[in-house]
Amino acid sequence: MRSLRTRLIALWAMLAASAFVTGFLLLQFYRQSANVQVAQAEDTVVRACRDIGDRYAFYVGGWRGRDAEIDERLKGELQDVVRAALGRAAGVEGGIWQSASGSLAYAFPTYEGTGPKTDLPAAELPTIQRANLDALQSERPVTVRQSGQSQVLVLHACVLEGPLPELTAWTMTRVFTGQGRAYNQFLAGLAVLAFTMLGSAAWLARILVGWSRKIARLETALAAREVGRADFPALARTGERELDRLVDALNTTGAHLKDERQRAAAAERLAAVGRLAAGLAHEIRNPIAAMRLKAENALSSADEGRSKSALRGILDQVGRLDALLRDLLTMTQRSQPKLVDADVQTMLEQVVEAHAELAASKGIALRVAAVEGSPMTASLDVDHVRRGLDNLILNAIQNTPASGSIILSAERANDRLSLRVCDTGPGVPEGIRERLFEPFVTGRADGTGLGLAIVREIARAHGGDARLIASLQGAVFELELPWQRS
Repeated sequence: MRSLRTRLIALWAMLAASAFVTGFLLLQFYRQSANVQVAQAEDTVVRACRDIGDRYAFYVGGWRGRDAEIDERLKGELQDVVRAALGRAAGVEGGIWQSASGSLAYAFPTYEGTGPKTDLPAAELPTIQRANLDALQSERPVTVRQSGQSQVLVLHACVLEGPLPELTAWTMTRVFTGQGRAYNQFLAGLAVLAFTMLGSAAWLARILVGWSRKIARLETALAAREVGRADFPALARTGERELDRLVDALNTTGAHLKDERQRAAAAERLAAVGRLAAGLAHEIRNPIAAMRLKAENALSSADEGRSKSALRGILDQVGRLDALLRDLLTMTQRSQPKLVDADVQTMLEQVVEAHAELAASKGIALRVAAVEGSPMTASLDVDHVRRGLDNLILNAIQNTPASGSIILSAERANDRLSLRVCDTGPGVPEGIRERLFEPFVTGRADGTGLGLAIVREIARAHGGDARLIASLQGAVFELELPWQRS
């Protein structure tokens, strides 16, 4: 599933592509408008050049027999011809050119300067000369177009027929593509496009960053629960309507979940109390029945030795009851662990040493696997942890046949310390695996079922847990504790 961030980025990319295409179309439209302006300017200078030709033809039509000598008077009259022809051609300048003498006349009647313009444009003079020469040589009109940064120069030259030899007329205008209505519209369109694009990008970026931060705060709040606490944390509102609806739904669900968990916990406690009471009654009833039978035998027998034997049997059952109650108190009265610095390898070796004689008497090999990264020093309650390991090892010894083996190992993974007891016995019966750590659940006829329950309580007192690990052979019990570096 795509995230909201991905969708917003895709939307921004679509807006960027749309802005690029729109800008390209605006540019093409502007270029087309500029081309239209240049085409109109070409038509204007062509008509203006024809007008000069018509005026010149009318001028030379009435001077039959007149001397064709080029003097200042003739140049002045030709200048009047050009001025009259270009009087209505806005923005067009032009003149009459002779290949031998150069410019004979020049006029720019619509010039908007402070006075009439009478000087040829020096910058365009080479272009004017070349265009007139090309028209004279080809005997046909010539149009020249030169593009600059902000304007296009359009020049037209045409041949003049008359008594004066090698005479041409030329007209010229400038199209300012960087000015005018089309250019202003183009700039306005680009400005609007840039504003909307940048505004959309900033707006989407703000939404993206704001939502990301608020979602990150929700994730942090959800991840900030205390270790081992199952209650759903109360989330603060974000200010976003959509997110706040989700926050309200989560808070409501968390409140309902807490209520249901409390009711379930109360029911579980009642059920546990019932099971505990039933198991305790069963465990107490057997010793009481045995003591009653012993007492009756002692009372009915006159044999002093038999009476003493009965009293010793009663004392054995009292000791059994005392051990049962001691284990029960150990399991139900959780004490705060007293953490001390301990070498894990040394602690495991001490546990093995305490049970080595019992294991050897049954032909069982009991050893400690080498601890990786030794010396591994951790902060834990050594007495409590050793008692838990004692129970696990005693269970393993009682369920492992002769010539079997028991291995005690330790491993650290990130922030957890795992202590394992692995045996090669028959394993745990399938029927009691789910309830193995509950009080009075045991697979042996002579067991009380409190050993593993005590192990679990010791692990939970440290903030950890005890579990049965699936294995192909035997049983593997793990005591998992939070890693606390000393």
